[in-house]
Amino acid sequence: MTQQGVRWTADQVLALAPDAASRKAGSKLGAAGPWSEAGSSDEGTVWGLCKGSGSKPYQTVIDIADSTGPAYKCSCPSRKFPCKHALGLLLLWAGGDGTVPHAQAPDWAEQWTEGRRARSEKKRTAGEASGASSAGDPEAARRRAERRAERITAGAAELEQRLADLLRGGLATAEQAGYGMWEETAARMVDAQAPGLAARVRELGAIPSSGPGWPVRLLEECALLHLLDQGWLRRELLPDGLAATVRSRVGLSGSADGRPVRDRWLVLAQYDTSDARLTTRRIWLYGAESGRAALLLSYGAAGRAPELALPVGLAFEAEVSAYPGAGQLRAALGEQFTPPAPAAIRPPGTTTLQAVERYGEALRADPWLDSYPVTLDRVVPTPDGDSWQLADEEGELALPLTPSSRSRPDLWRLVALSGGAPVTVFGECGHRGFTPLTAWPEGPGDAVPLC
Repeated sequence: MTQQGVRWTADQVLALAPDAASRKAGSKLGAAGPWSEAGSSDEGTVWGLCKGSGSKPYQTVIDIADSTGPAYKCSCPSRKFPCKHALGLLLLWAGGDGTVPHAQAPDWAEQWTEGRRARSEKKRTAGEASGASSAGDPEAARRRAERRAERITAGAAELEQRLADLLRGGLATAEQAGYGMWEETAARMVDAQAPGLAARVRELGAIPSSGPGWPVRLLEECALLHLLDQGWLRRELLPDGLAATVRSRVGLSGSADGRPVRDRWLVLAQYDTSDARLTTRRIWLYGAESGRAALLLSYGAAGRAPELALPVGLAFEAEVSAYPGAGQLRAALGEQFTPPAPAAIRPPGTTTLQAVERYGEALRADPWLDSYPVTLDRVVPTPDGDSWQLADEEGELALPLTPSSRSRPDLWRLVALSGGAPVTVFGECGHRGFTPLTAWPEGPGDAVPLC
């Protein structure tokens, strides 16, 4: 399948931007003025020269056919990926007005593309060889796993004692102790090689003095952490699926060993979350034939975008393998057979009541689940005092939006898209409310990213 004729929308291009500043700067470069010698090839390469502040234009090249999403190279000094020049060139190409004609790639663009694809193939082959080598010494792997399990067990036992001390002394002591107590406990969990426990402890530290009702929220989260501790300490008594979920929640990631599912996967949403150490990218997929939802996770060092990037609203044929665990939707992207391309696929929608029921069912398999992916059909964004909600078309039931989504400017894109009429909205439904991630207008129309 060739890339010529495949055109993305501006929203799909801008959804790849690493931040709002890049999105704004890239939009300004999405016109023909600063560009020269731009072109695209059937092999999935787009290139061009962009006039900058210096005498020599920036060389920008993009590999659209890369299996992990678009790959970028620009001679500008920016450390952002994609930079504003790559975004501008993609916008120019997506316009389809002939300013990026079909042509033979210049040597500098062709050399980078061929070199990158050769390195990717070499890396893939080396990874397969490394995996085979690791599998060749199962006894050493078993001993490493046992030593780590012992450390996690010691950490979980210590955490249980600290939770007991907190409850014995009263929750008010958490407010007096400050965040340092929680950070020290989290550091102990890191030493125990249980990053999942450490992350939940840090979340506890943000609850005291966080507003009315914080003691109740702290008690709820302590109970969930206690449940996770007990799940680990008694994991031999749990069903296999729940035991795998507990291992995942404490921080033992495991490997995607599920049977590969080949399907035409629609990219439903993509968004990043960051802390001082890591940027995590979450990409939701929907299988057109299997009807399955899958979550891809990609990571980047703090301040750098993760490598995997898939434009929202496009679909591609690929194999996806699930990670172990009851109720777990995380998967790994395997072999990709076609590049992402526009498709008329939409996931089937449900009502607000059914969305809550689905989240409740998912909680039975994974009690620590914050949210569950659902698509709401024919809902209307409706103000509710100082907040917003998504109401069923009849107006009898509604889901409140999460506080974080109510403060995002993209909420107004959803309101404008609706204009008071029903829309289809994909997002995450959880105990804090509903977070809209992508929307479609009534009738034909492209997906509109909301994150």
